[in-house]
Amino acid sequence: MLADSAPTVAEALGAGTPAVVEWKLDGARIQVHRQGDRVAVYTRSLNDVTDAVPEVVEVVSSLPARELILDGEVIALAADGRPLSFQDTMRRFGRRINVLKQREELPLTAFFFDILLHDGETVVDDPLSQRLERLDGLIPGSARVPRIFTSDAEEASQFQKDALARGHEGVMVKLLSAPYAAGRRGSAWIKVKEARTLDLVVLAVEWGSGRRQGWLSNIHLGARDPASGGFVMLGKTFKGMTDDMLEWQTKELLARETHRDGHIVHVRPELVVEVAFNEVQRSPHYPGGVALRFARVKGYRPDKKPSEADTIDAVKAFLTGADSERR
Repeated sequence: MLADSAPTVAEALGAGTPAVVEWKLDGARIQVHRQGDRVAVYTRSLNDVTDAVPEVVEVVSSLPARELILDGEVIALAADGRPLSFQDTMRRFGRRINVLKQREELPLTAFFFDILLHDGETVVDDPLSQRLERLDGLIPGSARVPRIFTSDAEEASQFQKDALARGHEGVMVKLLSAPYAAGRRGSAWIKVKEARTLDLVVLAVEWGSGRRQGWLSNIHLGARDPASGGFVMLGKTFKGMTDDMLEWQTKELLARETHRDGHIVHVRPELVVEVAFNEVQRSPHYPGGVALRFARVKGYRPDKKPSEADTIDAVKAFLTGADSERR
């Protein structure tokens, strides 16, 4: 199940409908299957990463159940409990790592927030409130994502501030009456991030100049358009890129080249990139009618598919000031 975005907790709560508000972790999404003594761990792209995450296997093996499917997040934490970067977490999923050595140096912690199957009973059609009751009866608090139940925007905002103070991205606001809609994105789950970021798709890229001569640098960003099934360009950015990132994206984007238009290399829309920005503003220069102001790259998201990128509607939800009033 996927989430839409909202700029504030108050907007995510809507008309005061009871909801659960959870920490939003910047880790790797996992789905864990257990059948008897066998435990398998999958990423959101369905890669089997069981061998890379023995910590997760141990936690789920200890639960009082014969059969489970759990939805959650795994993340690398510092000694003080604060989250390390997403890139640090993803180091544990490399193909050639020494798992035992990495586990000692970079331990992972699993946090679960939903349950899809329990001892032969499929519960995806149950409301979230019932699924959470079942989850609480199975999983210790240390392995559950911290959360509160509320319909009050001020209480939710205070919870969000606490999550941010602890180093997390923000919060998730989830409708308690909603079933689990696998693979779908909608208003039942809404993410609220303090640092405004979007997951976008690279549509094209321009060759750099000066110090970046010989590297593909300025990327063209696209949001997903559910109506057409394609992507809508929002603008370009070359900010926030390290030399390592420039080298990596040059190799990866050339491998996805479709054609060229002068210094612009058009690519298959396959790479998802997380982009931070100050605000969204209306713009006649781009097909979507909006553009990102002061966009900069936070990092690529190899754990996400283009179909999981943010939508053009999610981008327009960030329109501010007078622009927002004209929506």
